[in-house]
Amino acid sequence: MEYNMKVQRRMIHIDKARNKTVTYRDVTWDEIRRARDVELAQTDWRAVKDRSMSQAWKDHRTALRDLPQNHTEANDAADAWPEPPE
Repeated sequence: MEYNMKVQRRMIHIDKARNKTVTYRDVTWDEIRRARDVELAQTDWRAVKDRSMSQAWKDHRTALRDLPQNHTEANDAADAWPEPPE
């Protein structure tokens, strides 16, 4: 079973009067790397020698590995988290 480990920044608060407030929390590079490493580990089975991985999965895994290089801020990396292919 695979899970998308996307780091969630968006927080929704609903008060007693049912008023909704949306806020965004700051994330750290440690959070990004931990979530990325978990998602990569959960998709490693797709990269074994006796299985051919689709280009979409290759691109997804590359995008996960490149998050720290492609973004200067951890929040930007969290917001640009790649969606896994179908």
